[in-house]
Amino acid sequence: MARRPSLFLKILVCMVIGLALVWFGRGWCLTAMGRLLVRDDGPSHADMAVVLAGDFSGNRIMRGAELVKQGYVPRVLVSGPDMLYGLYECDLAIPFAVKHGYPESWFIREPNEARSTREEAAAILPDLRRRGVHRFLLVTSDYHTARAARIYRAVARDFEVRTVAAPDVYFRPDNWWHNREGRKIFLVEWMKTAANALGM
Repeated sequence: MARRPSLFLKILVCMVIGLALVWFGRGWCLTAMGRLLVRDDGPSHADMAVVLAGDFSGNRIMRGAELVKQGYVPRVLVSGPDMLYGLYECDLAIPFAVKHGYPESWFIREPNEARSTREEAAAILPDLRRRGVHRFLLVTSDYHTARAARIYRAVARDFEVRTVAAPDVYFRPDNWWHNREGRKIFLVEWMKTAANALGM
């Protein structure tokens, strides 16, 4: 009479198969997790573009400038908390774009004291209402688009908001795990996403 496999052996076989599936499917899983952070609606004609703070490479402000150049929006509101040695980020971002050939008249300074995306929305939205804006393009780094879109759609129900992704120097949804900075961005953004879901 043949012996039946022990429970331990069954568990061991299941674990080996599970680990093999994780190992061989890791690229797909990691890519899927990276893509969940991105929501790019693409540009469309709007009253204004809003460039969120937090990008120190200049990609966000350059993407906003491109939207004006391409005729999607007439101007760009540039958010800028005072986080950099007492300077507002917008006062660094706008000269950066000007240095790259874009007219200063395309940009509107939006200095604020925000320390989170939610606080930034609370600072920006009243100014957009005063300016008569009804539809705007929300420009931020690709890894930040999904969370930013959720926040703005929750607190800006009287606006039509489209997110437009700016590329990041280190993060790519399909290979973020290949460099240390990409891994850090992924981890921090997922932590912030979880905190936002918990209302923190």
